[in-house]
Amino acid sequence: MNVQAPPAVAWRVFTEQMGTWWPLAIYKIGKANAVDALIEPRVGGRWYERGDDGSTCDWGSVLSWEPPSRLVLSWDINAGWQYDPELKTEIEVHFIADGKDATRVELEHRKLDRYGARRDEMRTIFDNTGDWGRLLSAFAQTAAASARNVG
Repeated sequence: MNVQAPPAVAWRVFTEQMGTWWPLAIYKIGKANAVDALIEPRVGGRWYERGDDGSTCDWGSVLSWEPPSRLVLSWDINAGWQYDPELKTEIEVHFIADGKDATRVELEHRKLDRYGARRDEMRTIFDNTGDWGRLLSAFAQTAAASARNVG
C-alpha cells in the first residue's frame, strides 16, 4: 500500500491516531460503543478499544516498537470475535520511505494456524474479503490528509 505521507507521519497516524481511521462503529468487540482505538507506545503495551462509557477491551499487545519503520502487534481476537490472550496471531507492519513524501506500508498477518479448524475461514476474512485492505485504505487517506495539513 502506497501512502502519500512521509514515514514519520504515516507511523504517527497508524500508531497514535488509529481511532481516526479505524471504523469503530463496525470493527469493535466491546459491548459499549467504541470511541477510540489505542496502542500503548512500547513493547508490552496494550492494543485496545475504548468505549463511550470509559470501558476498555483488549485486542492484543505490542511485540516490537521501532518508530518510524516497524511495528509488530499481537492480534488476540479469536474466530468468534472475542479477546483471547492465548491466541497471539501477529501483525507486522513496515513503513518504508518511497521518495521524499511517500511511504510504502506493508502489513503481514501471520500465525493464522492458531485459529485451528477455522484458519482458512479467517485467512479469507483477512485477505480475500479485503478487511485489512479496507483498513489500510482508510489509514492511507487519513495519513495523506495529515501530511497535507502538516506540509
